[in-house]
Amino acid sequence: MRSPAALPDSAPRAHRRPATGHPRRRPAVTALLNEIDRIEIGRPETDQHTVEADLTHQQRDLTQDSWLALDAGRPVAYGLLWDESGGERIDIDHYVLPDHRRTGLRMLIAMETRAPARARANGAERAVVHLHLNTRPTTDTALLAERGWSVVRTHHVLRRALDPAGDLPPEAPAGVRLRACATEADGVRVHELYQRSFAQHFDFQPRPYRLSLDAIDAAGLDWSLVWIAETDGLGDAGFLLARDDREAMGWIRSIGVLREARGRGLGGFLLRHAFARFAARGRDTVGLGVDTAHATGAPRLHGRNGMTVHFAVDTWEAVIA
Repeated sequence: MRSPAALPDSAPRAHRRPATGHPRRRPAVTALLNEIDRIEIGRPETDQHTVEADLTHQQRDLTQDSWLALDAGRPVAYGLLWDESGGERIDIDHYVLPDHRRTGLRMLIAMETRAPARARANGAERAVVHLHLNTRPTTDTALLAERGWSVVRTHHVLRRALDPAGDLPPEAPAGVRLRACATEADGVRVHELYQRSFAQHFDFQPRPYRLSLDAIDAAGLDWSLVWIAETDGLGDAGFLLARDDREAMGWIRSIGVLREARGRGLGGFLLRHAFARFAARGRDTVGLGVDTAHATGAPRLHGRNGMTVHFAVDTWEAVIA
């Protein structure tokens, strides 16, 4: 565990400000993230509404927890810090263009300084900070390692081509029924299923229902793309939450099955149902993210259903006094 280090006074500076305020700043953030997308994954995949959602979550104080660096008016680095744990766990985003890494370092240090303050406000004695980066990022990972950061997990972003002629609604396994999320009671049930099915997973952060709505940007969610799987004997035992508001592809945000219901084909059934619905909507690609060390065998499940790796993301961790 360490205290955040200072940046040498000789390092060059860029003009920094919160990523809020002037209405032109948020589109500037989107443009910067898409420029980094082109470098890291070959094409832009960041939507404006996604940036807007990130910057309007109720846990975020943008005046203190967001950063945008400009060089001659051009955005070159962006950072965002938030706290959903109510304890020591703090999350940050950090994006920087390759030719402005010293500016990115200044921004990183500002976030390393801010993170323990947020953790202390929660009554914690340290901050355990997580940062998600492409495995080949524009951020200088050697510099991260020098500052005490290390990779603790790797996730894959998967994708699959869709065909409306071939991706037809699947037949449900025996004793299984599927319903769309149509009422608030259904929304609460999805939340409960998520909390139970992910409780033992890496980096799980329990949260109450109302805060979970903020985390999934429920205001922009099409609830007809959220389904609950019910089984004979166990009742509601699985769910899938999908979104159709990304320009690049349809997106499966979460899929979970209770431990006692695994092995009955629920996961594959939910996936194939989502594929069919997206194909019927005219989508040609669907994607999702998966933990490569998932103890329930999710990577194998997705591979059996035709999903392949689009790119990989490392979770970097620093423990700061």
